[in-house]
Amino acid sequence: MTVMDDWVTAVCTELDLDPAGVPVPAVLDLARDVAHQVLRPGAPVTAYLLGLAVGRGADPAGAAARISALAGTWPVELGADPADPTVP
Repeated sequence: MTVMDDWVTAVCTELDLDPAGVPVPAVLDLARDVAHQVLRPGAPVTAYLLGLAVGRGADPAGAAARISALAGTWPVELGADPADPTVP
């Protein structure tokens, strides 16, 4: 097992979730796409929004793919402002 596997298992145990239902690669890909194509602080917020959608019945992989596609079409002029002090 990897550290990620251990972490996901521990968090799932804490939240009474099944670790087998966590699409780690899809979530990581989504976070990468948002961080690189929209803005870095958007990655964790987007992962949270994905979790809300999945909690309401959305397919995790399908929802992540739709959001990644949206990030891929995000206009550059609407992306992160390098002068923005909130962007780490």
